[in-house]
Amino acid sequence: MINLYELSFDELSDYVVQLGDKKFRAKQLWNWLYNRRVDNFDAMQNLPNTLIEKLKENATLGTLNLVAQENSGDGTEKRLYRLHDGQLIESVLMPYEDDRRTACISSQAGCAMGCVFCATGQMGYSRNLTATEIFEQAMRFARELEADGDRLSNVVLMGMGEPFHNYDATLTAVRRLMDDLGIGARHITISTVGLVPQIRRFADEGLQVRLAVSLHKADDTERSALMPVNKRWNIQELIDACRYYTEQTNRRVTFEWAAIADENDTPAEAHKLGRLLAGLLCHVNIIPLNPTGGYSGMPADSSKIEKFINILNHYNVNATVRVRRGIDISAGCGQLKTAVIRADEIN
Repeated sequence: MINLYELSFDELSDYVVQLGDKKFRAKQLWNWLYNRRVDNFDAMQNLPNTLIEKLKENATLGTLNLVAQENSGDGTEKRLYRLHDGQLIESVLMPYEDDRRTACISSQAGCAMGCVFCATGQMGYSRNLTATEIFEQAMRFARELEADGDRLSNVVLMGMGEPFHNYDATLTAVRRLMDDLGIGARHITISTVGLVPQIRRFADEGLQVRLAVSLHKADDTERSALMPVNKRWNIQELIDACRYYTEQTNRRVTFEWAAIADENDTPAEAHKLGRLLAGLLCHVNIIPLNPTGGYSGMPADSSKIEKFINILNHYNVNATVRVRRGIDISAGCGQLKTAVIRADEIN
């Protein structure tokens, strides 16, 4: 069976001809796939029945198999998908009061980066996703929102995996998000733990896609204990790469800071971070740590975070607290693991 989402327009044209129909049918089929975003062949009303029957026999509209779905009290929706080879991934849809609909999608099954506070990092790495597997997570949300008269407005690659560890597939998927789903570059964010060569490569892509960097510590020894990637590329190398990104793109970098009680929420930590980032075009996104079973740290309280932000402001470093969503269903940042393992055991 051929997944039609894997085909370019030219490949789709050739495929339609192979099925014995006219080449112009590919344009109609493409319209149903990406403009009308239907979820079944019978809905493609201007295609001849003979072609529809052949498509049913030989093609699919995606390969992600929905295994489980959970809904949070705040409206967040988390989905567990089984891939063609049995691997499991999760993706999340977050609705906001300003009418944004943000999909958080995965780029890998598992993750090789080993960040100690992240559930996905704790589970280890299985494989890279293909560009189509990455893209299809967003397509599924876009298709269903469209059917309800709504639209997918934003996509963040902050789900399972390190996007820059799967660089080529990630960038191919990002371009498809822009071209095939119509998501603007500035409404797409790629998050990385700090793969320095890929950050520099990304800076040269000529895209206006947003970059988020997981930082969490401003000291090499301490950051290496939390994030093993720091042993390969230290903080200064990372900051230099981020500065190169801002110079090439004129876009600010967002630094993610998981606020851990008594670990990185102190005034001393705030001063270290302020000195590190002073003068850099950036923003600090503070996220009270989301709990995971494999890490004992606790989220910082709001009063300490407020003081932390005030100190950063003295260095002219802007910072805000990210609204935590989907925590009750383990759909928050760093939590995508437990439901995967549980569903895998059940099935």
